[in-house]
Amino acid sequence: MKACARIATLLVALGLALPALAMNLNEAMGALSGAKASGQLGEMPSGYLGVVSPGGQAEEIARLINQARRAEYQRLARENGIQLGDVEAIAGQKALDKTPSGQYIQLNGKWVRK
Repeated sequence: MKACARIATLLVALGLALPALAMNLNEAMGALSGAKASGQLGEMPSGYLGVVSPGGQAEEIARLINQARRAEYQRLARENGIQLGDVEAIAGQKALDKTPSGQYIQLNGKWVRK
């Protein structure tokens, strides 16, 4: 029974610590350029970030920024009376065009260095 109590205490402590470890959108935005420069993240034609090389906080950065992008794309689509997919495609093309040489973009479903 003592081992179970210790495990339960550890799980509760870990559960309380996890929110403190979670990244917020501002932190994700601050980490984005480094993650792209290191080859962990890249731009996709869909207008969203993709994980090129998992590790570190790449997935969390992509998740938070993609969530914010989707909300913005939805707002733009609604305000302009156009389809979400059209906004995503336009944003994706702009992101691919603006990506600096040496960073990753997705073309035909494959990651390539620009």
